[in-house]
Amino acid sequence: MPNHPPQHDPLHQNIHSRIGDGLRGVGVCVTGGAGFIGGHLSQALLELGARLTIIDDLSNASLDHIASLIDRAPDQVRFLQGSILDPVALSEAVEGSSLVFHLAALGSVPKSVQEPDRTWLVNATGTLRVLKAAKNAGVHRVIYSASSSAYGNNPAQPKTESMASEPESPYAAAKLAGESLCRAWAGCYEIDTIALRYFNIFGARQAADSAYAAVIPAFVTRYLLDEAPTIFGDGGQTRDFTHVSNAVLANLLAATAEQPLRGQVVNIGAGVRTSVNELAGMIAQRLGKGGIVPEHAPERVGEVRDSVADIQMASKVIGYTPITDLQPGLSETVDWYAQQHRLEFEQSTPNASGGGTE
Repeated sequence: MPNHPPQHDPLHQNIHSRIGDGLRGVGVCVTGGAGFIGGHLSQALLELGARLTIIDDLSNASLDHIASLIDRAPDQVRFLQGSILDPVALSEAVEGSSLVFHLAALGSVPKSVQEPDRTWLVNATGTLRVLKAAKNAGVHRVIYSASSSAYGNNPAQPKTESMASEPESPYAAAKLAGESLCRAWAGCYEIDTIALRYFNIFGARQAADSAYAAVIPAFVTRYLLDEAPTIFGDGGQTRDFTHVSNAVLANLLAATAEQPLRGQVVNIGAGVRTSVNELAGMIAQRLGKGGIVPEHAPERVGEVRDSVADIQMASKVIGYTPITDLQPGLSETVDWYAQQHRLEFEQSTPNASGGGTE
């Protein structure tokens, strides 16, 4: 599926008024900047006037996410195709940067169960190398993309940062290790860090063509093909589905916070609990596919049962409050996938006269 930017993207609504000109002219590096969240963040940074270097090995990303940014401002955006495990490429990427947004990672729990060694190498060792390169380059602050999977299956809801970590998968364990490294670096070296624990980020341009696709693009794709989506387990499991604009805002707020953050961990979510069954119903309704009943499969190893964020700490530390709620964010996202599906159909059918999604 192509990755054309959405026509009605709520991503940047209210962001400039919240951030102001604090990043104008600032040198920043985004690891994984051609990925889903990284691409949205890179767009926001460009529009806020930052001088931007993106490093991505494109193993789990697409240049489509950032090609328009490079075309629009070649003097302001620099792209390096390389791995965060390559010290030479990494050193070049962070050179001249005051801030590093570290998003590069292998982001799938099921894939981590199949490939634990690679997951640890990229997500844990990779974070170590990013922190070392940032320290050596004199970077002021590293903003680390952490994961709510660190909480595991602790039944207490909502999740608060003071809860014990109980990782249930290789992915969760590796991301948690990255948090510990960030705190250690802030304590031992002259560099500031913060870890943002994301809760189920979704939005336009999220990969839908993978066996490990996130639940929303996977559901939308199946409905658009008039096929039943697959729900792993009974569908009663709950998540805090959080629109990507909220993750972008959190990164920018963390970057511009005036006080030292000292490796603080904060939850980044919407604070709303939604079951997977409810989510499927909302997507089906938006697409007019209410007659398609989801199929159920055994629950997947390493998946947690319930998860919703307490975002009070993020509000206190960086002034975070969500700017896009679930319903408008989901509607925008579903409509974007429907538009891409329609464009794909028209391109593959030269005589098509509009190509609907119904």
